Amino acid sequence: SNLMTVDMQTGKALLRHRLEPVYFGEGIAIWKGLLVQVTWKEGVAFIYDRRNFQEQYRLTYSGEGWGLCTDDESLIMSDGTDTLRFVGPTDLKVKRLLPVTLDGQSLWNLNELEFIRGEIWANVYQREIIVRIDPETGKVNSVIDLRGLQAKQRVPDLAQDVLNGIAYD
Repeated sequence: SNLMTVDMQTGKALLRHRLEPVYFGEGIAIWKGLLVQVTWKEGVAFIYDRRNFQEQYRLTYSGEGWGLCTDDESLIMSDGTDTLRFVGPTDLKVKRLLPVTLDGQSLWNLNELEFIRGEIWANVYQREIIVRIDPETGKVNSVIDLRGLQAKQRVPDLAQDVLNGIAYD
């Protein structure tokens, strides 16, 4: 896994940090000038200086790390289940759990997260949707239908060719 700053015109990596091969890097969020990156199965979060990607310290947590965002008070983590974890940004201790539902049913495979205008947005792994979640109730407010987008970008013979992640600027 790599953490990179990329020139959008050329695709050239301007700054790169390679994780040790034992780690599979997943969600990243900015917290007060730092980058916080969770790992998939290793239960380790790396905290980097945002400007140069120098590792500052590491934190541990239980469970898997899929997605990460912040509401400016907590970090919000997904782990592929139907429950988002609000955790302390300096210790990753769970402050609150938020079960997510769509039309009254639990919504699993919550993946990459963004916090946008008071809502948590999540792509749903192996489905062609992004959901907008109320951070107080866990109810999905609306669904963004991405059917057809994947077919336009498909890579031949790639087994894990799924929509996987979102970003907001």
